[in-house]
Amino acid sequence: MSSINSITSEKLARLIGTPKCPTLIDVRADDDFAADPRLIPGSVRRSCETASEWAAEFRGRSAVVICHNGRQLSQGVAALLRESGSSADFLEDGFAGWARSGSSLVLTGKLPPRNREGRTSWITRERPKIDRVACAWLIRRFVDPRALFLFVTSSEVEAAAARFGAAPFDIESVFWSHRGEACTFDVMIEEFGLGTPALLRLATIVRGADTDRLDLAPEAPGLLAASLGLSRMYADDLEQLMSVERKRSGLPTFTRQLGPHSDLQVRRGQPHRRRRGINQHIAEDWHGIAPLHDPLREIESAQQSRSSDYQFHSDATIPSGSRSL
Repeated sequence: MSSINSITSEKLARLIGTPKCPTLIDVRADDDFAADPRLIPGSVRRSCETASEWAAEFRGRSAVVICHNGRQLSQGVAALLRESGSSADFLEDGFAGWARSGSSLVLTGKLPPRNREGRTSWITRERPKIDRVACAWLIRRFVDPRALFLFVTSSEVEAAAARFGAAPFDIESVFWSHRGEACTFDVMIEEFGLGTPALLRLATIVRGADTDRLDLAPEAPGLLAASLGLSRMYADDLEQLMSVERKRSGLPTFTRQLGPHSDLQVRRGQPHRRRRGINQHIAEDWHGIAPLHDPLREIESAQQSRSSDYQFHSDATIPSGSRSL
């Protein structure tokens, strides 16, 4: 029988990656974690033995506590969090039950080292656009909610990465970068084991917008236009990232609706008006302040201006070795 202070794996799976997702706290014993060092997407590791020391951090917040089997560890820590002012539940059947359900689990072996606060650090080129922003969103939503992001000039990324212990991404000749036709967002989804249908669908949209292959997905032009609009709106890279994190939260839900039989699916030969309608939806979700009246016109304008902040390619596919947005 379910407890009033518990949550099922099925219900939690619907919350992960959305703004309504509670803080997920993995308190498995060290031996249990060593036996399976994967994490439920978006969860953070904390020691149950020091729970009384960190419980106050979650005062006023919703949380779900996860142990191996949903018994004494998670239930005890959840009770302690409630005593400290948090609205805390425990995951029924724990990590083991989640794993048995076949839901996604984050592969942690390739994560960069965590700092003293338990946060991973990532670094990339300044003025982020589609792929870099998508990667940062993916990491904070599904891998490390407290991840740090540093934006520096292209020539200094690798040196600054070594100096500050950050993982470089979306630059040439590093692990987290383009591989063949796959963009960095694709690579992260694969390496972290996050290949859910919704995220794979979103990856196709990101890849199309990032590499100027706008025919890959009908939403790609709208995503490209919205990304360019955000880049013009914000001079501060972190402020832009925060804006995208707020607006992009609905995209996994939206992509789940775009199945092969969806009414929103655009097929070749359909009127251009239909394509623009979907792009308008994406643009409004990303733009942050006001919808783009015509994303396709925004793209055409950007291509004509050829700002130094970005480079467009006239070919349908970016040549091998070329940089994307």
